[in-house]
Amino acid sequence: MASETRTLRFQSDFKPAEFRARRKRLMDAMGGEGLALLQGAPTVPGFDTFRQTSDFYYLCGVEVPDAYLLIDAERRRCTVCLPPRNERRERGEGPLPCAEDADFIRARTGADEVHTPDRLLEHLPSAALLYLPQAPAEGARMCRDTLLWQQQQIDADPLNGRPSAETHFMRRVRSIAPNAEVRDLSPIVAEMRVVKSPAEVAVMRHAGRLAALAVTEAMRFTRPGLIEYQLGALADAIYRAHGANGAGYRPIIAGGANGWMAHYYRNDGLLSDGDLVLMDYAPDVGNYTSDIGRMWPVNGRYSPRQRELYGLIVEYHRTLLSIIRPYVTPEAVMQEAAARMRPLIEGWTFSRPHYRAAAMALLDFKGHLSHGVGMSVHEPAGYYGKPLQPGTVFAVDPQLWVPEEQLYLRCEDTVAVTEHGCENLTAAAPLELDRVERLMKDEHRDHAWLGITVA
Repeated sequence: MASETRTLRFQSDFKPAEFRARRKRLMDAMGGEGLALLQGAPTVPGFDTFRQTSDFYYLCGVEVPDAYLLIDAERRRCTVCLPPRNERRERGEGPLPCAEDADFIRARTGADEVHTPDRLLEHLPSAALLYLPQAPAEGARMCRDTLLWQQQQIDADPLNGRPSAETHFMRRVRSIAPNAEVRDLSPIVAEMRVVKSPAEVAVMRHAGRLAALAVTEAMRFTRPGLIEYQLGALADAIYRAHGANGAGYRPIIAGGANGWMAHYYRNDGLLSDGDLVLMDYAPDVGNYTSDIGRMWPVNGRYSPRQRELYGLIVEYHRTLLSIIRPYVTPEAVMQEAAARMRPLIEGWTFSRPHYRAAAMALLDFKGHLSHGVGMSVHEPAGYYGKPLQPGTVFAVDPQLWVPEEQLYLRCEDTVAVTEHGCENLTAAAPLELDRVERLMKDEHRDHAWLGITVA
């Protein structure tokens, strides 16, 4: 059956010209020689939803299991390899782009050729130079740093030692192309992903708005007696109702003492009167995410101590946002912020000496501009040590630790550097303490449809 008689789905966030431009940058970075070969995500086990790996999607936008992408830097050509049509699968899951839909794929990706994967065996044996991804591929709710950590645990297990998918793929390709020199493709693509295009920022702007909406509604919904995960349920409903693919990462919803754990994930604690709750949770929108962090009082009013410490973090946060700009290094931004904050901290009223010590440590902390954000919540390449470029997207996340009381406080936004400063993509979530309290005083919206009731 011809592809024109079937309704095929394809992403609509990026035009073919954008994928062609990305591949051109890649071929230039390869020095105009060699082949780059990427393996897409496999067919999912069970009934999970398929999500293409980030680098593969970044270079062609194809969201089909068991696909391959071959980029020939010398010939300046790109080949997408897809499985042949599987009519039985289509009857159960609906039409899926396949090798027979070559015209459809070429039109939407800008690729030059479309074949089945077995045709790769014609190109690889004679290859002299191959670029293969050697870092773990990011899928749904995955970051490269956590995937590397997982592989370290596997390697340390004396009864496991299973090689990574990338290692297995590289060994397989080496057996087919034994004479080829193999280079690592991963750092090249990771560096390309640091600076986002206007189209990427537009997708992330949507993700940021949804993250801010979920946090705002969670503030309005919070009261003593809820369970942490109930705030996550509210966020999940908002994300899916607004077209997100689900979560960009697992939620951090930490009330009271649970907030001391930076990546707390159990989310099964009771929200108690007098405690703060931290919420850090953002959606996956078109394979891009955001990052956000807010802390608010479970009972709707910050205590004097909470104002003393979290209020200072908010001031530091606002200072950072006001001075982020292009063509300066992150280190210079943090030095300027520390210089502005020093007199404020020196004049701040602290109720305990170790609070002052913790606040002074803020001036020396080097991680306030925390990490890149994009297709994963922790983008694989960094942006420190070089001038910020327009389109760089990262998390602004000043953090304060009080180890004497196991207190950890932070607030976080995702920003995109612009030609004149930065755009806060998650700015719609209340930041100032008085504004949060006013919001929480309002009559709560009716969330009965969630099936959540609190006496």
